[in-house]
Amino acid sequence: MVVAELSGHNNDCTEVVVPRRCSARIKTLQSQQEAQRTRCRSNDDRALEKKAKAHKARKADTPATTPQAIDNDVTVTNTPNDCTNDHHHPVAEASQSQSPHVNGDGTEKSAHLRVTETVRRFNKHYLHLVQEEEIRCRRVQDEQKTKKHSKSKEAEDDGKRSSKRPDLKAISKMILAKEVLNPEKIGSIPGIDVGHQFFSRAEMVVVGFHNHWLNGIDYVGQTAGKKGEYRGYRLPLAVSIVLSGQYEDDQDNYEEVVYTGQGGNDLLGNKRQIKDQVMERGNLGLKNCMEQSVPVRVTRGHRCVNSYVGKVYTYDGLYRVVNYWAEKGISGFTVFKYRLKRVEGQPVLTTNQVHFTRGCIPNSISEIRGLVCEDISGGLEDIPIPATNLVDDPPVAPTGFTYSKHIICAKGIKLPSASTGCKCRGSCLDPRICSCAKLNGSDFPYVHRDGGRLIEPKAVVFECGPNCGCGPACVNRTSQKGLRYRLEVFRTPNKGWGVRSWDYIPSGATICEYIGFLMKTDLIDPAAENSYVFDIDCLQTMKGLDGRERRLGEVSLPGSWQKDVEKTSDGGPEYCIDAVSVGNVARFINHSCQPNLFVQCVLSSHHDIGLARVVLMAADNIPPLQEFTYDYGYVLDSVMDRDGKVRQMACHCGAADCRRRLY
Repeated sequence: MVVAELSGHNNDCTEVVVPRRCSARIKTLQSQQEAQRTRCRSNDDRALEKKAKAHKARKADTPATTPQAIDNDVTVTNTPNDCTNDHHHPVAEASQSQSPHVNGDGTEKSAHLRVTETVRRFNKHYLHLVQEEEIRCRRVQDEQKTKKHSKSKEAEDDGKRSSKRPDLKAISKMILAKEVLNPEKIGSIPGIDVGHQFFSRAEMVVVGFHNHWLNGIDYVGQTAGKKGEYRGYRLPLAVSIVLSGQYEDDQDNYEEVVYTGQGGNDLLGNKRQIKDQVMERGNLGLKNCMEQSVPVRVTRGHRCVNSYVGKVYTYDGLYRVVNYWAEKGISGFTVFKYRLKRVEGQPVLTTNQVHFTRGCIPNSISEIRGLVCEDISGGLEDIPIPATNLVDDPPVAPTGFTYSKHIICAKGIKLPSASTGCKCRGSCLDPRICSCAKLNGSDFPYVHRDGGRLIEPKAVVFECGPNCGCGPACVNRTSQKGLRYRLEVFRTPNKGWGVRSWDYIPSGATICEYIGFLMKTDLIDPAAENSYVFDIDCLQTMKGLDGRERRLGEVSLPGSWQKDVEKTSDGGPEYCIDAVSVGNVARFINHSCQPNLFVQCVLSSHHDIGLARVVLMAADNIPPLQEFTYDYGYVLDSVMDRDGKVRQMACHCGAADCRRRLY
């Protein structure tokens, strides 16, 4: 393969010598993006005004009883009103006016891509709000230290009242921004296949899969009968249930389920009923499903210590309600029972086979099937990286390279001297005084949660370096902390070697740095068979060159960079990383047209953008054993052989949006 320019987000790719192209198109895209932002701001203002008027009207004339999506036994601080009305789905209203979902080339995005992008948007909102909550907590702690002698009960209560769940706030943001999908849809949801995993109930809300973040039954209410798609149905009508062991009377045999209706549960974790259930809302919706032969989506929740809600949810397909009855439950109160059977002809269940029994996830290296190497790093990494091969006969281990944890500079290349660094002590906490935080814009690029997560992709991330006063535990050194997850190199049937993890990995987490020989780009033969060359092209991403998305954002660039940025218009990146003979685990990560990783340029020991570190980070919440991939970014027909003829290579990534060719 030829040398490719790999950006951190779109990973668009051209040959090294290709000059800047189609600047008029870039300007057009930017103007369209600005117009879209203006429309969104206008829509947000109208939505907020509408909500304010509705709230005022409700206060003026409050009915004696109001149907709630959450049982009245539970009080949640600052719950978004958007998600709490049983018979009125604001999610539905929000997505009605969504703009068309199209790719940059004008083609319509697949349903799978739309779901992926929606969840990524939620994760971005969520992490921003987590950061706000971290700042709020530090502020409350500082105020309490200041007032520790006053024992002010009022100040303590103010701190409690201001606490909000970031995931619920993220739902509200997406509703106002018209960013949610698939409102009140009966049956299967486009882009969500059997086995799809959600790492919170909030994710299920924003993709329109289950529109109540707490209730076990999601249903279409009476008011939806005015819509054409529900004419002829008797409403309410259940569309989705979540089995999470909340009720003491539930019975689950996977292919057949006895589900306890909603209501009467104390929701305190002990699963006890405290009052009789009533045939209304979701309970009536399930009864109507049985009488009208309407299938229901069934999702199972299981414990997951790595999920911020303590559970992970797997979609197990469509079920039909075949019977229902009322009986006295274990606690002596009346409960409704519904027997559901799985619709035939669907993919096999995954919940009890892979993701939650550790049946396929080894506890130790000695348990691995097809083990051909116990540690490809030879002990250099803190966590061993085994290699497995169940494809070749006889099985062979990966060879032909020397493992390294650090970049090796080619002859004649000298890294710049270390930057001055911040004056913080212990750990960087206050972005107002940390000079490294100021370079990143208004705040630190990472949140502390899960050992450090990048909030969103940036043109470049400024981390603390060797001259900074903070210690190694500082959150602004997240990408420098080495491997954090148990990785495995494994042989694939048609893509050579690949990489996966035994652990759940949250979005924004650091996977690894791309390691190899640091060398001049013009020393690479463009027509050579070399698939391990990675161009350091942060400036191209900043400027939005070659059709890629700009990532500049709020990054504060030193004045000396402006000349470098302008100079980039006349050529490609000056330096690249060649991992053909020396590298680390990153050299085995494959391409995908719909990847779960993204590339992030990071500056830590110095501030020369042309020599930035290349770090691979999680774009999604990645379950155990899912292969890591990133977009190699080749432009079709951009690779030539020595005779100037176009070379082609088939793509075997298997993504729903696969373009069938790597280049």
